[in-house]
Amino acid sequence: MIRIALAALAGVFLSLTAPLPTHAQQTDGPDLQSILQDNSELVANASRRTVQEVLDILVDSRLPEVPAFLTAWQARALYQRESDGLFVYVEDPDADALTLIDITSGEGLGTATSREVRQLRPNRGVQSVIGATLVGFQLASDDPAVRLGALDAIEDDPEERHLAALEDLVATETDPDVLERAELLLPALVIAFSDDDAPRVEAIRSLAGNISLTARRTLNPLLTTRTEFAETLPENANIARELSPGSDLLSVADAYDMLVADGLAPALIPRSDQVATLAANIVDGEVGGVPVATLNTESARDRAYAALVEAGIAPPAPTEADIAQSLGRFVFFEVYNERSAAVTSTARETLDGIETRVGFYRFLDLSLDGISLASIYFLAAIGLAITFGVMGVINMAHGEFIMIGAYTGYLVQTLVPNETASLAIAIPLAFIVTFMAGVAMERLVIRWLYHRPLETLLATFGISIALQQIVRLIFGALTQPLTPPDWMAGSVALNDVVSISSIRVAIFILAVLFFFALWLILNRTRLGLEVRAVTQNPAMAASMGINPDRINMLTFGLGSGIAGIAGVAIGLFAQVVPDMGSNYIVQSFMTVVVGGVGNIFGTLVGASIIGAFQKFVEWLNPTNTLAAQTYMIIFVILFIQFRPRGIIALRGRAAGD
Repeated sequence: MIRIALAALAGVFLSLTAPLPTHAQQTDGPDLQSILQDNSELVANASRRTVQEVLDILVDSRLPEVPAFLTAWQARALYQRESDGLFVYVEDPDADALTLIDITSGEGLGTATSREVRQLRPNRGVQSVIGATLVGFQLASDDPAVRLGALDAIEDDPEERHLAALEDLVATETDPDVLERAELLLPALVIAFSDDDAPRVEAIRSLAGNISLTARRTLNPLLTTRTEFAETLPENANIARELSPGSDLLSVADAYDMLVADGLAPALIPRSDQVATLAANIVDGEVGGVPVATLNTESARDRAYAALVEAGIAPPAPTEADIAQSLGRFVFFEVYNERSAAVTSTARETLDGIETRVGFYRFLDLSLDGISLASIYFLAAIGLAITFGVMGVINMAHGEFIMIGAYTGYLVQTLVPNETASLAIAIPLAFIVTFMAGVAMERLVIRWLYHRPLETLLATFGISIALQQIVRLIFGALTQPLTPPDWMAGSVALNDVVSISSIRVAIFILAVLFFFALWLILNRTRLGLEVRAVTQNPAMAASMGINPDRINMLTFGLGSGIAGIAGVAIGLFAQVVPDMGSNYIVQSFMTVVVGGVGNIFGTLVGASIIGAFQKFVEWLNPTNTLAAQTYMIIFVILFIQFRPRGIIALRGRAAGD
């Protein structure tokens, strides 16, 4: 581990050789080894309490070797030779003969055994103090990555000494990323360490409209409160609000417990303890002069217990009237932990504005999630909408075509390891495979069941079960991986609130492309013209020389092929299992019903409504995902009572014309 640390430190040393920005280079005076020898005891036996003394001496020396030395010391890569107390680095700590390196020149000093040198092992407290000192050197580094690392260290463990260095960095920084981070971090240090209210208030106002987590983490601690009580409201306290015992903010029990903790009221005695006391003091069938046979009511037990209290046998038990009287003598309130009212009022105003913006962006994030889900439902349902609209076939095996497409993508990826290339191959191949499967299904089964919806439903349901079992026999029931390309990894983030996964963005783009492609096919090609003709009036289309049987076959194949492409897209983020299609068949039918059968615009609108409604319900009840499905089905049932033909009704066979 030490060898690895030293190797990593070599690169760090090169980036840390710049001194603090407020210091000039100095080559005159004692060298680093001489300074360390003068403070040998402080270095060799450093503690959190004493290490700052030697660190100040090293920083004031302005020697260029100091950053590398502090880095090695913090990483426990510093050694001391036992014979003369010389501080050295070791080239290979695991070797039998250790090569000693001069800490100033980097030249070799010969070899030594592990018994002839002592490794300095500063504890975590000392390492933390050294790290705080190193931050100043890191902020002056020429490498922006090192400066960003220093800002991370400041955010994790801010100290007052960092404030001046950070102000200098903001004044001189040229890298936009570093500057943005420093400008966001500077107000936090000003608020934490400035002695005057004016700069703190100005720093708070500088965060107005900033919805980043760092800004909110800076402001929220300023508004933390504690609950206190007094006989009257203190005039010099920064009071947030007055509390009334028994309200939602402060219960009577909690308020009374505060009085008990300060010895201002007798402790409550649970009823069970009172009963136990009564039972322990039964004498000749009586307790405090009250016959045991009459202790069947609360009032009788209270009289008996009061008699024991009066006799000095039991401690007093406060009644509700006593509790109310005790609470009435005091006023309860929340007081800010921050003393300055100007700071807390400005922080509250700024944070309220930020929360308003956060609420807007959360709504935008929810809307993007709804659009993303809608694009998935659109891809899953568009093929069903075409076949149902043109042919009037309730295809319960539509989900299995989605599943076949996903498994096609999986097979391609096993043969073509490159994810991008395999995806480019899988999409057209999935269309071809499911198109052929759809044509085969239409030729072998569907064509014999036209105008018999119940038989069609049962037949396609049986086919769906058969396809699931076939895939389960071939691939097994375990989830198969369908890995997205690296450029789909991660997410697209607008800010700290709004983000969406890259896969869902790609699916949305795919849905948009399919929407326009299908629109062009249905409205600008001969096949689309024939499909629309058969949809509106199959008998008239046949009399015009169009073969409805051929159109039905191609349409069913087209719808199945689109489902296969949807399967590849869905498989990139969902589990590829034999029954994965069952998760989308219900939503697909609901999308078609709400939007209107046989119409791609209707399918788009239906998918948008279903996706938005589901995400809205999930937002209202995030702990119960099944609630969204239930409410969505109820919504669809109510919707079709008023719009049985969907939002965009299509005249034709599927619409009942």
